Amino acid sequence: MKDNGSNKVKILPITNLEKVALKNKIFHSVDKLDQKKKHKGLAMGLAFSLVFLAGSFIYFYNAPTTSITDIVNTTEQIDFSKSNEVVLILGDGENLKIGEDESSINYSNSGRTLTIGDSKEIEQETSRNNKTSYNTLIIPYGKRSKINLSDGTVVWLNSGSKLVYPVAFNGDKREIYLEGEAIFDVAHDKSHPFIVKSKDQEVEVLGTVFGVTSYSEEEAVNTVLKSGSVMISYHNNPKTQKYSDKIKITPGTKATYNKATQGIVSEKVNVNNYFSWRDGVLVFQNNDLEHVTNRISRYYNIDIDIKNEDLAKESFSGYLDLNENIEKVIQNISASTNMSYTIEKDKIIIN
Repeated sequence: MKDNGSNKVKILPITNLEKVALKNKIFHSVDKLDQKKKHKGLAMGLAFSLVFLAGSFIYFYNAPTTSITDIVNTTEQIDFSKSNEVVLILGDGENLKIGEDESSINYSNSGRTLTIGDSKEIEQETSRNNKTSYNTLIIPYGKRSKINLSDGTVVWLNSGSKLVYPVAFNGDKREIYLEGEAIFDVAHDKSHPFIVKSKDQEVEVLGTVFGVTSYSEEEAVNTVLKSGSVMISYHNNPKTQKYSDKIKITPGTKATYNKATQGIVSEKVNVNNYFSWRDGVLVFQNNDLEHVTNRISRYYNIDIDIKNEDLAKESFSGYLDLNENIEKVIQNISASTNMSYTIEKDKIIIN
C-alpha cells in the first residue's frame, strides 16, 4: 500500500476493535500458501494458528473465490460505541483511522486510488490472487461518512453503520453489504444491477436514490425509495438464508419488514423525512420516545436511559437540529413531552 499524504489519517497496527482486519490477513495468508499444493497442509496450519491467537474466529478455507458473504460471515458483532474514529479496513488488512465527524472517501474509477478528505491518497490492489479485494468501512456512534464508490455510486452512512464493498466491481452484479443506515445514489448501469445485502433483506436496483435502515438491534428493517424502482427480497428463513418474499416499491414508498412477525408493510411517506439526517436534522412523526432517543444516542454516541416504561412509549413529533449540542436537543424534547432528565458524564437519564 502506498501512502501519499499525512493529514488527519493514521495507519495503525491491528487492534482488537478491528479483528476483521486480522481475518482479512488470514484470507490472504492462506491464499498465498494454498497456491503451492505441497504446502497446503502448512497453509491450513498457519490459518488455524492465527485464528487461535485472534480468539473465537474459525474459518475453513475451501472456496475457490472470496465473496462478500465470506467477508461478512467472518466479522464479529461490532460495538459501535467503543471507538471515536471512523475505521477503513483495506483488503490487505491495513487499518486507516479517520478522525473527522463528517468524513469523505472517494475511489477512482479503477478503484486503485482512494482519497480521504481533500488530499490524503492511498493506493491499493483491486484483487489479490485473482480474488476480488474488499474494503470494510466502520462508522461508530457519533460519526458519519460519505463515500463515492468506484462505479460512481454515492453512499451516505449514518452513525453505527458498517459497509462492505469491493474495491472495484467485477462480474455481472454490483454487490455490497450494509449494517446500519445509509442513503444510496446509485450510478445507472442497466447491465450490472446494484444489490444492497443486509442480514434480513436484499435490495436490487439499476440506478436510483433510496435509503435503507437495517440496525441489528432494531425490530424493523426499512427501505425508502426516492426515485426509480427497487425490488426487495426478504430472508424469511434464517437457517437457509433463502428469500421467500419479494416486493417492488415505487417512488415515495417505504417498505417495512418486521423481523419478529416476518410481516411486510408498504406505505406512502414523505421521503425527505427519512433522508434529513444527512443534513443534520431528524424528523419524527408519531414515533415513540424510545425510538427517538435511540437515534439520538447513535448520533451523539451517548447512552440514554428511559426509566419510565410508559414514557418510553409516548409518541413524539417534531424536528431536531443535530447541529446543536446534546443538552439542547434533550431540552427541546423535554419541552414537548412530560419528562425530566439528568445528564451525567457519558449518560442521560430520563424520568
